[in-house]
This record gives sequence, C-alpha cells and structure tokens, in this order.
Amino acid sequence: MIRVKICGVTTTEDAALAASLGATAVGMVFWPGSPRAVDVDRARQIAMALPPFVSAVGVFVDQSVDDVSEVAEAVGLDAIQLHGHEDPTDYAGLGRRLIKSVAVRDRSAEADAVNVPARATVLLDAHDPVKHGGTGQTIDWSVAGSIAKLRPVILSGGLTPASVDLAVRAVRPYAIDVSSGVESAPGRKDPTKLRAFFSALREL
Repeated sequence: MIRVKICGVTTTEDAALAASLGATAVGMVFWPGSPRAVDVDRARQIAMALPPFVSAVGVFVDQSVDDVSEVAEAVGLDAIQLHGHEDPTDYAGLGRRLIKSVAVRDRSAEADAVNVPARATVLLDAHDPVKHGGTGQTIDWSVAGSIAKLRPVILSGGLTPASVDLAVRAVRPYAIDVSSGVESAPGRKDPTKLRAFFSALREL
C-alpha cells in the first residue's frame, strides 16, 4: 500500500487508530493560526504513543529555525514539514528529514517544485495563503502528475475516501497526505472515514 500521512492529529487515540490502519506518518501542526494546532506537551504524548516505523511529523508555517528546532527536540520529531515561504536549506542543519509544501495554482507549480532542494521531499497542496493547508480543496491532478514524473511527491489537497483511489491512479505519487478529508471536525478524525480511506487504498 502507498505511504500515508494522516495530518492535523491532535489526540493519541486518533494517532493510534491511524497507525493501526496502516499510516506510515502522523502529522501535528505547530502553527498557532491553525484550528488543528497542538502544544508541545500534547504533541510529545502523541509522538511517544506511535509504534516503531511510524514517523512523527511537525508542520510549521514561516517559523524561525530556532523555534522549529526547539519544538523538534522537545517532541522528538522525525521530520519537519515547512508549509510557508521557507527555504528548506535554512533548516538543513536540524538533522531531520524535511518536507516542503508547494502550492499548486497552475503549471507554474512545476518550476516551484523543481527548485525545492533535493534533500527535501515535495508536498503538493492547494494554494491558500490564509489557512495554509487543511482546506479540503482539490488540486489539479494533471499538474501534480507532471511534477511526480520529475521527482517524488507527497500528494495532498482535498483527498477523501471517495477520491483517493482516483487521485493515486492519476498522479502516481510517492505518498499521500490527508487531513480534513477524514475528519468529523477540525483536528478530530472520524474513525469511519479513516477506515474507508485505507480500505480504498487497499483496493488499488
């Protein structure tokens, strides 16, 4: 099954369910402007509850290297996702895997993705300068597919149990990332939607 990151997780229960269903990564948001934001203490509890081989990913938006480093150390993050206008090179010294989001508005996203340093994995998401992800907006899969032919990508943006199989077939991404598409409310995952999401992937 394709690698799956369940993002915007705020409880150990949701993290445990995601991991049991086959998630390879759990994302926690540390940007204060998000309705899915978690504090360091809760994030540490979530990270410690993850089984081996399930990564804890921290999501940040235009936060300083020092702030990101402090959170990463305190929580024990395996990877850092930069979801703003950051230059991944500035964060390379933190000793953690890097993910850099690229907003897919039009074909210009291809150049943006190519220009991301090779040490960072590209995540394709909908363009939203206010919410910075978790919007439920679907991106242009044809553009995403073109980028996926150039380098490995994580596909995000409006994925749901009903659409994820079509998205994976169209784009052929390295991994997928879902947040709002498996929620009952921002930051609260819906067990039924989570199970349906993974069930759809198993049928690919």
